[in-house]
Amino acid sequence: MSKSVLSGRRIQIAGSIAADCNVASAEEVNLAREFVGKLVAALVKRGATFVVPVDAEKLRDCDSSPICFDWLVWQSIRDNLSQRPPDGKNPLVIAVQHHKSERQVPAEFAELWEELRNSDAVSIENVSHWNMNSKRMEAQAKEGDILITLGGSEGVLFLANLYHEAGKPVIPLNFALTKDNEGSLRLFSMGMSSANTDRFFRVTTSNAHTWMNRINWSTAKSTDQRVASMVDLLEALEHPHAFVVRLMNPRHSDYPDVETFFNEVVRPIMENELGYKLVVVDGAQEFEYARMDQEIFEKLHRSSFVLADITGARPNCFIELGYALGRRLPTMLTVKEGSAHPFDIFSVAGLHWKTTGALEERKEAFRKHWEAIKNRPTLVPADPLVW
Repeated sequence: MSKSVLSGRRIQIAGSIAADCNVASAEEVNLAREFVGKLVAALVKRGATFVVPVDAEKLRDCDSSPICFDWLVWQSIRDNLSQRPPDGKNPLVIAVQHHKSERQVPAEFAELWEELRNSDAVSIENVSHWNMNSKRMEAQAKEGDILITLGGSEGVLFLANLYHEAGKPVIPLNFALTKDNEGSLRLFSMGMSSANTDRFFRVTTSNAHTWMNRINWSTAKSTDQRVASMVDLLEALEHPHAFVVRLMNPRHSDYPDVETFFNEVVRPIMENELGYKLVVVDGAQEFEYARMDQEIFEKLHRSSFVLADITGARPNCFIELGYALGRRLPTMLTVKEGSAHPFDIFSVAGLHWKTTGALEERKEAFRKHWEAIKNRPTLVPADPLVW
């Protein structure tokens, strides 16, 4: 199998099952669990990675089946480790736990958890200082790239909003695990409207609404068919967006150098090596909003990364850079070597790129700077009142 576009993409499968067997039948529950197990196996084989909570295994009173899918996901990951691509990225799983997690691991999964937690495949994000589900979900959404939902209630809606606000895909499924107006079924109903689908996810082939209809599975669809269509959708998703702030005026004396830098260095590395889709708002692209400023800030707001080049010292670039820093978006600052820039920017480490020298040397300078700043803390850290 050639390298999948899902390699390294961090996926979270979230949701729960109604406690009432009259709402979620045993047949539908079994169908959903079979789907999740096989989907995780297919994703492991393609080199995907995961975000999975560590918690208790709550059971339904009516049939003693698990209410959540988390330990099913863990089990399927462990069972399919041998299917990982040789170049699969670690950590395979970001495990999000809280202060009670270790005591609440079900006895039947204790050995599995001990095996995985002590391996390079698992990195643990501990949010023990927060005794509330919302903060655990914020930690999950921060680590995840794609959210898949099934069942659930308010928690699924909250998590979906967190992913959406960060510009990350949300894919709701229509398993009948809750009431129609709850959780994933509510999201699915919204997504089936062509006016809303693009707000859930965007694709590189066909259009999002067509894909929503493809996963509106009939009862005749087998689990294998459902998994295949789901994997196809995941592989068709647009890559995470990197919003570009840069000089756009072709009459400016620095424009040719900026254009060359982005065409020869930035785009090949960001898109072909790092897996981002560069988003440039220059008036030539297809517009989604009525006004240019709205087009810029809507797309900037929901980008995963911002690459800001301040060559030419254009006021609009500084406004957009300030917005990115204030929103705490991961931001890379670049400028042509020899350019002047304001004091407030001078202290922020950036790449002073050259216009001379071998192309591979200029690319290597970009890669080196990326490695140095990719995990840089935000300029203004979050400072909640209560911890």
